[in-house]
Amino acid sequence: MKKIILTGDRPTGKLHLGHYVGSLKQRVDIQNKGDFDEMYIMIADAQALTDNAENPEKIRENIIEVALDYLSVGLDPNKVTLFIQSAVSELTELTFYYMNLVTLARIERNPTVKSEIKARGFDQSIPVGFLTYPISQTSDITAFKANIVPVGDDQLPMLEQAREIVRSFNHTYGEVLVEPKAVLADNEVCKRLPGTDGKAKMSKSIGNCIYLSDDADTVKQKVMSMYTDPTHLKVEDPGHTENNPVFTYLDALCTDEHFKKYLPEYKNLDELKAHYEKGGLGDMKVKRFLNDVINDVLEPIRKRRHEYENKIKDVYDILEKGSNKARKTAQNTLKEVKEAMKINYFEDDALIESHIKKYEK
Repeated sequence: MKKIILTGDRPTGKLHLGHYVGSLKQRVDIQNKGDFDEMYIMIADAQALTDNAENPEKIRENIIEVALDYLSVGLDPNKVTLFIQSAVSELTELTFYYMNLVTLARIERNPTVKSEIKARGFDQSIPVGFLTYPISQTSDITAFKANIVPVGDDQLPMLEQAREIVRSFNHTYGEVLVEPKAVLADNEVCKRLPGTDGKAKMSKSIGNCIYLSDDADTVKQKVMSMYTDPTHLKVEDPGHTENNPVFTYLDALCTDEHFKKYLPEYKNLDELKAHYEKGGLGDMKVKRFLNDVINDVLEPIRKRRHEYENKIKDVYDILEKGSNKARKTAQNTLKEVKEAMKINYFEDDALIESHIKKYEK
């Protein structure tokens, strides 16, 4: 069986460090290893519109921001297919057919759907498109027969529902669709990077993010104002590294090489943590080190982004080419689906011939 990967992001804003450690870095690593047959990376604008229908300009503007972030982290359009969801209309048709294979009650029990509805305060005013996102996601995955889907922990219920829909389709109509498998980030810390304010995760709406496109001065300002251990009031006080965002970021980003370069008095992060927990190490020193680490990670990303910002027409050409390629693949899957469902009336010569014989005088 081919190894086909599908992943993507909603274009509701620029991508941030949480996206980088949680998925983008992993995608680039997978791309560079080359251990796959096809890899599709989708800008999910149609899904983003389900809770932004009144503000389409927001989605329109952020298409290019997400594309620039993709290219700046090192995703190569010669190796992976970058495409826009709404440019592949076959996904919408597949979604419609899959709606018959899952109940409303089952969708409402989906933990991810429940938490997202609560987070947005929809109550009973839930857009139908938003509620049925698990079905749309199944369409996205199955259209490309993706069997590997890199996701975060919070998306596991969505992927399980996709598997259920695939099994239901194949049981009803025959073995056409491929059941996907989730792939999680290797580093536990990378699965969900907290916000700079200590909240559970980075959120564009809260404004507690460090963006991949932030310049060095902006990064420094955000790092120096980060939430740390509220009990670590004096340098000599023992501190807590667990649930301390500064150390969580270091867990996700720093290497021993960073210590050699910026903080040579420590061999590694374990030594730094031990000193902080014992007492005698101030927050400002740790934050200055984190600032150096983040800017070290972001500098090549900023450089590539600047290059692509001067070639925006080329970026749009990449997205158009990728969308056209993605649509051809989705068309083939849709053809197989309609054939299995016996709704391929005009392509079924045997059906037409049988009716000719039945009704000819």
